[in-house]
Amino acid sequence: MISNALFNPSSIVVVGGSNDCSKPGGKVLYNLLKQEYEGELFVVNPKETLVQGIPCYISCSELPSVSLAIIAVASKYVEEVIRVLANEKNCKAFILFSAGFSETGAAGKELEKKCVEIITKAGGTLIGPNCIGVITEKYKGVFAGPIPEYDPMGCDCVSESGATLVYILEMALPRGLKFRDIFSIGNSAQIGIEDILAYWDQTFDAKSSSKIKLLYMEKVSDPKRFLKHARSLVNKGCRIAAIKSGSSDAGSRAVSSHTGSLSGSNTAVSALFRKAGVVRCFSRVELVYMAAVFTYPQLKGNHIAVITHAGGPGVMLTDVLIKGGMKVPIIEGPDADSLLAELYEGSSVSNPIDFLATGTAQQLGKILDYVEDIFDFIDASAVVFGTTGMWKVDDVYQVLHEKMKTSKKPIFPILPSVIQAAEEVSQFHTMGHVNFTDEVSFGYVLSRAYKMHKPFSEPVLPKIDKKIIRQIIDGVPNGYLSAEDIESVFKAVNISLTKQKTVTSTSEAIKAIENLSFPLVMKVNGPVHKSDVGGVELNLKSKEAVLNTFQKLMKIQGAESVLMQQQLSGMEIFLGASREDDFGHLLFCGLGGVFVEVFKDVKAALAPVGKEEALTMIRNLKSYPLIQGFRGKEGINEALIVASILNLSALLEAAPEIKELDINPLLGTMHSLVAVDARVLISR
Repeated sequence: MISNALFNPSSIVVVGGSNDCSKPGGKVLYNLLKQEYEGELFVVNPKETLVQGIPCYISCSELPSVSLAIIAVASKYVEEVIRVLANEKNCKAFILFSAGFSETGAAGKELEKKCVEIITKAGGTLIGPNCIGVITEKYKGVFAGPIPEYDPMGCDCVSESGATLVYILEMALPRGLKFRDIFSIGNSAQIGIEDILAYWDQTFDAKSSSKIKLLYMEKVSDPKRFLKHARSLVNKGCRIAAIKSGSSDAGSRAVSSHTGSLSGSNTAVSALFRKAGVVRCFSRVELVYMAAVFTYPQLKGNHIAVITHAGGPGVMLTDVLIKGGMKVPIIEGPDADSLLAELYEGSSVSNPIDFLATGTAQQLGKILDYVEDIFDFIDASAVVFGTTGMWKVDDVYQVLHEKMKTSKKPIFPILPSVIQAAEEVSQFHTMGHVNFTDEVSFGYVLSRAYKMHKPFSEPVLPKIDKKIIRQIIDGVPNGYLSAEDIESVFKAVNISLTKQKTVTSTSEAIKAIENLSFPLVMKVNGPVHKSDVGGVELNLKSKEAVLNTFQKLMKIQGAESVLMQQQLSGMEIFLGASREDDFGHLLFCGLGGVFVEVFKDVKAALAPVGKEEALTMIRNLKSYPLIQGFRGKEGINEALIVASILNLSALLEAAPEIKELDINPLLGTMHSLVAVDARVLISR
């Protein structure tokens, strides 16, 4: 648990405090004084006697006991400072601005480790190093960036990058967003994102805690802990938006399966966020807009009225909403005619509702009344209203304010005139509202926020024969399982596999025919991608064809044996899995065959996957209409796909040694789903 001294210190010492406010130690002291910190305030600086009006101590050893230390001295002095404060002055919270630690190499990393050990042993909390500080209700312990006024129900925010935090605030505050507790955690030597989430979760109070959490992350140190606390917070009513930078898996790596080419840490992060109910953002604009959307009531439906006095923005907003899966329904009929009669000639109410550049505040009020009281099929309004500088818009924003207070349907204000209506927008913020400035960014974010689902609960996995699975896994070396072992493993987890036989000679091939029915499929074993080397032959209907095909396949470079299978028909489905470091297994589902690589219409989830999450994977595939059945062609019973995903999830839990697994394809109909080709790679 994070020490309470970090949030509510009775005293603060600034080590390295300065009269020069261009230095971190000077600026943080200035901010503490300006924001009227009410506790005792001390300064340590051997070169000064008075710093910004506060008597100055020469060293930390001269201090009385102190709750919180803000340290802004060179890294070479930090260990001794921390040792004295932690061991002699009962200091329980430390904010370390100083750079020169793990970000600089091995020596810095060792120094950082020593500092953490001292603080941890003393039962203290360390924020940093290499950070810009902390803001709580009691103090403003930062040296950089705009300092928002503390709002008990504002956004909580944590960032691993100080500069990024500053830029987030620069973008958020002019849009009316309010903030509560803010953490810049820098190197996260002791306290990381997961620790802050855990604190928010463990101290959450439905009446007094913020329900909007914003994260900027450069790493996911503990995915399981992140999932636990993020999911818990969302289930308690919070909404979380997060940027995880590093969205491309840099460099190249050799892959031995389809799952190898589809997986990666970025895919794992997205799967983790989906499982936890966290909205992933990819820019500061998106994060701020998402936070702004979170301040409004959640949409009950996706039918939006686009209201504007400028045609272009209305059209662009309509386009992006529809592209994002929202609806901008046509408004017509007697009620529409009645509204149109209230507007100037040339206006349109068909949606977008364009009431012209000459439209008045009263007309906007009338439109919003119709949306609220008469147009029952509309769930929310998006109002785009600015000015060319020819007239004031304060009366329009006053109407917006009044309607937003009373309307049960969300009204989203997009106010683009940040220069020419700056005064009016500022006044709008003082009324307690946030706004958006770009209609396209807003439409994109609103669409994503609407589609975001609740966290997936812990799944109940089917029973499988773990004893058989462990016997097989424990008895094989690293590498690919044999076809016979795969058959046994799949039988143990209730995944159907087509009748098959691996053969290494013509005599074995002839004997195999006795237990298999024509037509047959023959596949070379050895080469990874069989189709690429001509290693798959279909529709073999005679003994002579089998023998000729066997000889042909065994001539392929790398051939070890030939797999003979009974040929089935059905739609091709792909299931796969890949182990991703600390995240555990990623599980994949999509169209099978060559379509995996061609279209990459594949959805990923972190194992274990339950029924609800499996259905979400399937139904979010672009090819889902094919699975349902299309133009008279039979589809696949999706319950069978769900069952296979759950069985596969249970297998991964029983056999964590599985590094990669491909089942490509499974052939599916409304009555069966049968695996016809699979590879399982074991890596301990």
